[in-house]
Amino acid sequence: MFKKINCILILTMFFLIRTVFVKAQDNGWELNLKRTALNITTTQVRNADVYANFPDSRLRADTQTFIKALFNFEASYNEQKYLWINDIFAQYGRTTIKPVRGAQTKTENVNSIVLTSDIAYKMWKVEDPFGGFDVGPFANASYKTEFPHQNNTPRKKLISGRFGAKVFEGKYIKNLYTSIMFEEDFTYSNAYSANTAWESGLKLEHTIRDGVKASYGLLFRDYIKHSRELLINLDYELEASARMDVLVYKNLAIAPFINYYIAQGKYMAGLGQNLYIGISFSFSKILKAR
Repeated sequence: MFKKINCILILTMFFLIRTVFVKAQDNGWELNLKRTALNITTTQVRNADVYANFPDSRLRADTQTFIKALFNFEASYNEQKYLWINDIFAQYGRTTIKPVRGAQTKTENVNSIVLTSDIAYKMWKVEDPFGGFDVGPFANASYKTEFPHQNNTPRKKLISGRFGAKVFEGKYIKNLYTSIMFEEDFTYSNAYSANTAWESGLKLEHTIRDGVKASYGLLFRDYIKHSRELLINLDYELEASARMDVLVYKNLAIAPFINYYIAQGKYMAGLGQNLYIGISFSFSKILKAR
């Protein structure tokens, strides 16, 4: 079922290209602090062992702390015939649990740093439908790594490149693409591998009303070749997300969100899944407009 997603996105893209095209107009640099967020929740419980038999869970709960930080900065150069975007995205989340009896444990919920440089050629500009958008070929390169792990496990180190076509810079369609991806994995020094995959993605944004914006994302990657037979090799992976930013004061926003990720290991019997729901308080600001 998931392998049909690439075909669906390709057909959608060619349907959109059938409209009338004109040249692009916007020019110049834009520096955008897209999002910074920090979420901290903590529960401190004392003498929980003394009150272990009490019916009130607040007296016998485990002490725990959850911290998540996110940073996303983008520098884009928009010319008449091309768009060049350089992006930094970093996030880290950790939960610390100190049970009533037993040792303290720490679990990383999310850990990633991604540097991306993407250039797209504006072959056509569509004025309608869907509020207008640009269409053309693109190429990008990215480097993905992680913050140091608490348990000294290897840090992920990936270099990847993509070549394909996409719909972008639209009123609603911010990014709709399909591409072939080449990935070099340096995570394990003694088990270097190169992977090839088909990749498609979609990003939509919609302003519901003044100060309220909804955004949706979808990414599907289908691996077609691995240079080495490793247990960590994936067959395919899918990630979907939705977020609603509600502006509460100037550039400060509160945003409920949901992220869903699934992956099928090439040599694994079960499907790995991760569902993450939460509320984020964030700050964003355009530092320099075109």
